[in-house]
Parts: sequence; structure tokens; C-alpha cells
Amino acid sequence: MEGGEIMKMKKILSASLALGIFLLPLSAGATALINEDFGSTFGLGTAGLQSTVIKIIQWALGLLGLVAVIMILIGGFQWMTAGGNEEKVASAKKIISAAVIGLIVVLLAWAIVIFVVQTTSNVTN
Repeated sequence: MEGGEIMKMKKILSASLALGIFLLPLSAGATALINEDFGSTFGLGTAGLQSTVIKIIQWALGLLGLVAVIMILIGGFQWMTAGGNEEKVASAKKIISAAVIGLIVVLLAWAIVIFVVQTTSNVTN
């Protein structure tokens, strides 16, 4: 692949990812329109502020983890299709290493959130 083809592929991938992110709430919103109770539709119900914030944070971290895994797959695909081209292999290695670092950061953030939640719930009880 040449530089122009890679840019086209990146644009297509980012556009499809953005479209998927924007269309995801529509599937959840379809059930919300039926129930008219948005809290129970998203599993929040009459939950307190703390549990609602925790669920939102965990959802966001899960989405970021998914993006990191997708980036690892993209880097692996680029490496496998490099055909021995050292520049493409180096680019793929950079993508994979950045995605692995991002995944580690997401997992550490998730662990910190769980630790803080358990600590604060023990203090308040």
C-alpha cells in the first residue's frame, strides 16, 4: 500500500467508527421511546448519583478498551500485509505499541475506579 492508500483506509475507518458511535444510541433510543422512562432503559432506574457515575465511567472505559483492541487488530493487519516493507512494518509496530500502551492505561484507570468505589463505599457505610 502506498501513502495515499493508507490515508484513504484511515479516513474510511475513522468515518465508519464515527458513524457506528453515532448510530449506537439510536438502537438504545428505540426502546427508550417505548418505555418513556430513560433511567430504567439504560439500567439506571432509581440509582443514586454515585452508581450512575460509576456506570457511565465503566461504559466509557469499556468503549476505550474496545478502540484499543481494534487499533491492535489494525496494526496487526498492517504488519501482515506489509510484504516485507520495513517502513510499513515500523508503522505497524508503532500502532501496536501505542494501542497496547493505551489498553494498559484504560485497564489501570478501570482498576483505579474500582478501588476508589470500594474505598468510598466502605467509608460511607
